[in-house]
Amino acid sequence: MAGVVGLLWVLAACGGLDEASTASAPSRSAAPAVGATDFSRAEVPLDEIIFDTFDGGSFPLEGSDPAQVAELLDAIAPINAPRYQPADQAGWLDDDDLVIGFVGDDGSAYAYPHRILNSHELVAEEVDGVPLVITFCPLCRSGVVFDRRVNHPDFSGVLEFSNTSALYNNDLVMIDRQTGTYWWQVAGRGIVGTLTGAELEILPSETRTWQHWQTEHPESQVLSRDQGFGRTYNDGFGTYADSVNRGDTPFPVEPDVLADERLPSAALVVGVEVGDRAFAVPVDDRPPGPVPLPGTNIVVTRDGASGASVVATETGQAYPSRSSFWFAYLASFRQAEIIDPQ
Repeated sequence: MAGVVGLLWVLAACGGLDEASTASAPSRSAAPAVGATDFSRAEVPLDEIIFDTFDGGSFPLEGSDPAQVAELLDAIAPINAPRYQPADQAGWLDDDDLVIGFVGDDGSAYAYPHRILNSHELVAEEVDGVPLVITFCPLCRSGVVFDRRVNHPDFSGVLEFSNTSALYNNDLVMIDRQTGTYWWQVAGRGIVGTLTGAELEILPSETRTWQHWQTEHPESQVLSRDQGFGRTYNDGFGTYADSVNRGDTPFPVEPDVLADERLPSAALVVGVEVGDRAFAVPVDDRPPGPVPLPGTNIVVTRDGASGASVVATETGQAYPSRSSFWFAYLASFRQAEIIDPQ
């Protein structure tokens, strides 16, 4: 279990150490009630889903007090009505700030800065008629964009996501308000509840430096700091990656995952799944250039600055990918192959 230092990292992630954290946040009363979770359906042990109480404590989902679980819902408040500004007005971003970039089928481009996502983790949006959720876990440095529509025998429709304040393998656990299912963020997979075993459709996105994204998408809209929460949105993570590389994560991770020595645990990778294969391409401290994925028509092009684009060469279209620390991708995709041409 994490020590005090680890828990301070988590507080920083949700804005608990932000000098403006006492400012009033927008009301959450308009959100629909969460459906009752069916705990008889689960594919992970309930005692491995750990809630952060943000006061130096934690507790597992197994045997938890429902009132305490309800109190922690959206303690890390999602952004459900995002506000944007043009790229040329985002002078508060540094060139090397990382953003999650998304381009809709209509060509509209959006950038979601990590320094804002650190404090909110989930952004609900609709682009060209497609309902999205932009997800980010600061403790995994993981950015993934999902389609919020599901077609399942027990539920078909658009999901609305909240933050449980819980983690599984040190990764964000979301909950949908329609069925009360718990979702593992990097995997995009239901792990407890009605939709256990279901997978959200992943959409193409890129984690890039602001300089790279703005150069390639000068007309991009950028998530504004003015979201009504009164925060300054500083990074707040300092040497966190170094601690992860030493095996010191704020919340439990399966030991064999952290023991994998093929890459440092906090190495940044772009993860791509093709059929039953999962590829991890390291991007931090790696030279720019194309990295073909063997046996596929997919090319990951590293930009030399901790980012990459992923394209299917047969169509020229962007291909879905995930960006995260290596340990988080490996925990989600145990069959992951590392592709790192020298």
